Amino acid sequence: MSALFPDTHPKMEALQIELWRQASPTRKMNMLAQLNAAARLLALTGLRAQYPQASEAELRRRLADLLLGEELARKAYGNPPHAK
Repeated sequence: MSALFPDTHPKMEALQIELWRQASPTRKMNMLAQLNAAARLLALTGLRAQYPQASEAELRRRLADLLLGEELARKAYGNPPHAK
C-alpha cells in the first residue's frame, strides 16, 4: 500500500488508519464536523485578509459563494451586499 502521508512513518500511518477503521460512526461524524469547522475558519481567515474592510455579514456571504457557488448562494441568500 502506498503512503497517504509522505511525512509520516509507515507504522504510525498504519496505526492511524486502524484507529479510523475502529472508530464508531458517531466518532467519525464528530471528526468530520471538526474538519469542516476548521476548513470554514481557514476560508474566513483568507476572506478577512483579502477583504479587510468587509463586514461580518459580507464575509459570511462571500463564504457562502465559496461553499455553494455564486448561483446557489444568490438563490439561497439573495444578491450579495458586495455586488456591483
